[in-house]
Amino acid sequence: MSALLPSLSEFAWPWVLLALPLPWLARRTLPAVRNSLPALNVPYGQRLDAIAGAGGAARGAVGIGGLAWLAWVLLCVAAARPQQLGDLVQPPQAGRNLMLAVDLSGSMGEEDMALGGQAVDRLTAAKAVLADFLDRRAGDRVGLLVFGDRAYVLTPMTLDLDSVRRQLDDSVVGLAGRATAIGDAIGLAVKRLRSQPASQRVLILLTDGVSNAGMLDPIKAAQLAHDEGVRIHAIAFGSEGESVSVFGIPLHLPGAGDDIDVGTLQKIAALTGGKAFRARDTEALAGIYSEIDRLEPVKRPGHGVRPRIERYPWPLGAALLCGLLSFALPRRIRA
Repeated sequence: MSALLPSLSEFAWPWVLLALPLPWLARRTLPAVRNSLPALNVPYGQRLDAIAGAGGAARGAVGIGGLAWLAWVLLCVAAARPQQLGDLVQPPQAGRNLMLAVDLSGSMGEEDMALGGQAVDRLTAAKAVLADFLDRRAGDRVGLLVFGDRAYVLTPMTLDLDSVRRQLDDSVVGLAGRATAIGDAIGLAVKRLRSQPASQRVLILLTDGVSNAGMLDPIKAAQLAHDEGVRIHAIAFGSEGESVSVFGIPLHLPGAGDDIDVGTLQKIAALTGGKAFRARDTEALAGIYSEIDRLEPVKRPGHGVRPRIERYPWPLGAALLCGLLSFALPRRIRA
């Protein structure tokens, strides 16, 4: 019975229960209907009344009245929408708080990458890989900053990954200047991540050059990140040596040197507890971001939810049953 009639706190519309005394109020306040049909006066009328009062029809009327009251109560309960709280459901949510720092210096415009069999510049290849990376970040909070001569935040930490993707797509080489301010990028990321939980402060730094601009030295910036609990994964992106294009396919001439300061990026990652990576082509870059997926699993429970289960069909069905019984009862009595 408790499942059929839950407490008032489990009704969606408990105010509907105020209608319960309406039939009783109508009976007490409204005037009785007078029969205007002509009456038949017979000398044995009192005897007929006594027979009618002693018969089973009166008892049947009492039973029918009780069924009518019960049906009305059940209808009111059904209209109030009784609900039952289900078991607490706490879905697991794998979420991270990541800041992406993308180099937009002039060297990112060098066309030494291949994407879909076509020669593309480094920034275009990085955008393609980052777009796939963002597609797998459901439930994550991601921020985006770019750097060149200086560092700028394009998107604060947000769950709206579509906005991050649009800002990344609109970024062009030289937007923040032609130089490479790695130290300033780290410092700005640390400032933005300071408000995040200590175990979730992660910076993914993508660059293809040597720090040659900005006010903050990269190693000092890494020390600042270490003090603030920010973990940095540094990615050195770009081919080695001079690049030439043959039939639209980039080829790299060996022995021309490497313009990326891999050693500094390794020191930055080691100082902050992260990892340093070297990506010479688009496939390697995609594999690095897949590795970062495995390195940064921050699992936290989602918000607990107790689903509401509708229970109005039970009192509604019982009211229908009472109505059917009220029709069947007089026939049984007459029989």
